[in-house]
Amino acid sequence: MKIVVLSRRLVTGALCLALAVGIFWLVDHPEAVGAAAMERQIPIYCVQREEKLAALTFDAAWGNEDTEMLISILDRYQVPATFFLVGEWVEKFPQSVQALHEAGHSIQNHSATHPYLTKCSAQQLKEEIEGCNDLVEEVTGVRPTLLRCPYGDYNDTVVQTIRSLGMEAIQWDVDSLDWKDLSAGEITERVLSAVEPGSIVLFHNAAPHTPEALPGIIETLQADGYRLVTVGELLLDGEWTVDHAGRQCP
Repeated sequence: MKIVVLSRRLVTGALCLALAVGIFWLVDHPEAVGAAAMERQIPIYCVQREEKLAALTFDAAWGNEDTEMLISILDRYQVPATFFLVGEWVEKFPQSVQALHEAGHSIQNHSATHPYLTKCSAQQLKEEIEGCNDLVEEVTGVRPTLLRCPYGDYNDTVVQTIRSLGMEAIQWDVDSLDWKDLSAGEITERVLSAVEPGSIVLFHNAAPHTPEALPGIIETLQADGYRLVTVGELLLDGEWTVDHAGRQCP
């Protein structure tokens, strides 16, 4: 019985000693603390805002049949939106890109060919980003500063590469799921039940029921006191961080 008690005391003492040694080592090696504290690189999903601000965003990768309709609806309510365009879409529909730009919408990057960016080599990744930037700038005269990863697919390397090029990775915290052929009513319910100050809402160009749902969504949000802005206007200025949930915070 005495042997058991002694063993427990010895184990406890050894653990305490190891902990103390570890603490002293970390104090003498602050760089290790910094390395251990490095957080995963996370895109911006939403923004910490007290004011009722939100951003409507549209990804365009394939069809173009409703672009003019979206421009008309957004113009009717004086809402500037953010369009994340794939480079191949820009090449195929330059007149639509110019129309979006002239209507006051923000034209941003959705990669050159819509691949899974996590599967790209370092060189391919930069080509996907800069290739789309070049195409957008050629049409609009403005180089994108924001990028939405195709399929929402990213890792630390992808986000670090985007930021190293002076851009910011943008996700969303409200997903309309309009690409799933949901009805206008279902899209409306999904969006209005989830929007909060600082939200970034995801829609798609060429989704079948988005034009039908959009007017009611905008009218309800505006009646509730929301001001709908571009993602660039929604983002914070000055010093900021991104928390574990992807919220941009002062």
